[in-house]
Amino acid sequence: MKAVVLKSPAPIETEPLELVEGPVPEPEPGELLIKVLACGACHTDLHQVEGELPPVKLPVVPGHQIVGTIEEVGDGVTRFKVGDRVGAAWLAWTCGECDYCERDLKNLCENAKFTGYSVDGGYAEYTTVAADFAYPVPEGVSAAQAAPLLCGGIIGYRALRLSTVQPGQRLGMYGFGNSAHVAIQVANHWDCEVYVFSRGERHRKLAEELGAVWTGRPYDDAPPKSLHASVVFVPAGELVPVALVHLDKGGTVALAGIYITPIPELDYEKHLYHEKTLRSVANSTRRDGEELLALAGEISIKTTVEVFPLEEANRVLRMMKEGRLEAGAVFDIAGEE
Repeated sequence: MKAVVLKSPAPIETEPLELVEGPVPEPEPGELLIKVLACGACHTDLHQVEGELPPVKLPVVPGHQIVGTIEEVGDGVTRFKVGDRVGAAWLAWTCGECDYCERDLKNLCENAKFTGYSVDGGYAEYTTVAADFAYPVPEGVSAAQAAPLLCGGIIGYRALRLSTVQPGQRLGMYGFGNSAHVAIQVANHWDCEVYVFSRGERHRKLAEELGAVWTGRPYDDAPPKSLHASVVFVPAGELVPVALVHLDKGGTVALAGIYITPIPELDYEKHLYHEKTLRSVANSTRRDGEELLALAGEISIKTTVEVFPLEEANRVLRMMKEGRLEAGAVFDIAGEE
């Protein structure tokens, strides 16, 4: 089979990803062999390739936004059958025995494995995934459209849940990238009033087209009403005090990024008093993936993608680094898009 492999981290300008031929993997008990249809490219892939994430497995096949069809099921698998279309996301496996797993916080498992990082991922024609961490992909959503749901989409959905926003409430969104594009569609389905802060006029207009009741610039404009909950999608720590100022009493600000610049000093009375909550979002759970993909089929969630052949992996990640992608990048591995 054809696969893209990282043997040693290096700047993406040096083209460290290699296209190789190798054997099709065999599923272990409890695993699925998946013929990959599409796999999304993520900033996490870029951080991994360039060594900003310390290597766990080398060589490794990157990619954790996988959509494919099941070619073979391993012993003991009962959830799926050959021919089913499924997705796989960042969280690949948890031990089920640590304190976090026992408290149903599997996304914080101390022994977790991650797709495309500690186990081989989806930059390949075939891959294996644990059946317990595979998600049914609804009919009517193409593989390319579904791929971004499995990373930014799931994280955005989890951030909405952790923000504790309720149907009909006022929700703030700081930044309007790919993850927020999905989250606003879910929030609209929940009948929330969405207030979007973005520096870019084009992003503000898109937010309005997708149902935002108000848009403004994050440092210059204030919403007409205080917000019951907010999600900060951009890795800018200086936005945290801004979001807390606009937050209503008893509200929550959820930080959706895996990285954020230093947060400035907070004034307790101005930013946190009246039982405001500030919390981070780490990884995602199986529940998040299952619920979001079910919603995607129910409300026809749309994603904006650019499709590339797998052979262009180095070029795509370099375009990502240089900010030259206009949408979420997805590799069309089966040639069906």
